[in-house]
Amino acid sequence: MTTDYDRIGTLYRRAKEQPWRSRLEAPSMMQLVGDVRGRRVVDLACGEGFFTRKLKRAGATRAVGIDISREMIALAESHEAAEPIGCEYRVEDARAAGAERDFDLSVSGWLLVYAHDRAELAVMCRGIADRLRSGGRFVTLTTNPALREFGREPDYRKYGFDIEVADTAAEGAPIVWTIHLDEHTSFEIENYYLPVEVLVSSLRDAGMRDVRVHALTLAPDPRAGDEDGYWSEFLRYPPAIMLDGVKA
Repeated sequence: MTTDYDRIGTLYRRAKEQPWRSRLEAPSMMQLVGDVRGRRVVDLACGEGFFTRKLKRAGATRAVGIDISREMIALAESHEAAEPIGCEYRVEDARAAGAERDFDLSVSGWLLVYAHDRAELAVMCRGIADRLRSGGRFVTLTTNPALREFGREPDYRKYGFDIEVADTAAEGAPIVWTIHLDEHTSFEIENYYLPVEVLVSSLRDAGMRDVRVHALTLAPDPRAGDEDGYWSEFLRYPPAIMLDGVKA
């Protein structure tokens, strides 16, 4: 199964409202990205423009979002029409060579997870590097390949999702996220397993240097204190990691 974002686009937009997105995903990514003022930024597999808007509001000179799904780009454009901030969007495959090759930064929340095998990952990484100038940086968030190594099944349901990992550790084995929006509404997103060392080496082979792996961190919530360890399961068994690198 390949996830059809044209079908689940509006549901996926609602999923961005789950608390783990605002407490872990977004702040971790933006902290790793750092200062974008005056930078030309491309958001690969931008979905409905969640990070594209954040990057533009953080001071990016240009913030361009691309996605292969027309429905997701339509949702992103509806955000821009309702609240214009200067984001640009276009339907484009992140795996293909980009028309523009001078971006200072490319970011992606959940792109590498859709590579079924090393060959497809290699094409994806070349597409990422192709859009960057020399010295440009790539920052991404992806499903944690070490999920199967935890030795237990973490209870992610309280955060709004479940993850099912295939019994086999074969490359390309499915990792299925079930996103629960409410008691009656859920949808599935299928990722594919590739070891973290394969992710790192594929980025290097595409021309990226200084490729590093990073953990997500919990942003403080002034209203909630430490929340009595509510996030401890997520942090002890992280379902996602981040990577970054610089184009040689």
